[in-house]
Amino acid sequence: MTNSRRQQAQADMGMNIQREEQQREKTLAREQQRQAEKEAKREELMNTAAYRVMDMTAKYMDKYFLDPLIGLLPGGVGDVLSSFLALPFIYFALVHVKSIPLTLAVICNVLKDALLGSLPFFIGDVIDVFNRSYIANLKLITGYVNDDRAVIREVNRKAFWSAVLIVVLCVLIYFVVKWTIELADWFISLF
Repeated sequence: MTNSRRQQAQADMGMNIQREEQQREKTLAREQQRQAEKEAKREELMNTAAYRVMDMTAKYMDKYFLDPLIGLLPGGVGDVLSSFLALPFIYFALVHVKSIPLTLAVICNVLKDALLGSLPFFIGDVIDVFNRSYIANLKLITGYVNDDRAVIREVNRKAFWSAVLIVVLCVLIYFVVKWTIELADWFISLF
């Protein structure tokens, strides 16, 4: 009788060990499938036309200094054009990555670049040489696509303050543009 109980207990333990091993294998298979899906999604995002446009825009605008050169166009046209070239970054963050905190961070970088670029007397154009907002935005988006935990954590942590800064930057841009127009009117009235 005692022997059959022992055998039954061992059989029960063996079955439990087998069930645990099966459960572990199922969990491992699900994790491998999740990783494969995540990698396929990453590859899909990196191969979109929007990502290629962002990569090319960042290269030409910041590495080849096209941003400060476009900023030299008179009447603020260059700064407006430069800001429109940042739309693919906002689109990708909002539509493809589907992250509001990332979109806020990208918009914040675009507005900082617009504010700095709009400073008069070519000061903004000189600052644009050193302010590489397109590369910064591409790094943020690439960090999200590659599931870089440090980038994601940092962007999520700063999301609220990015929203506040967006409002502040819009107000500052308004006043800088208004001040520049008044300054130009004053200068023209001298002649």
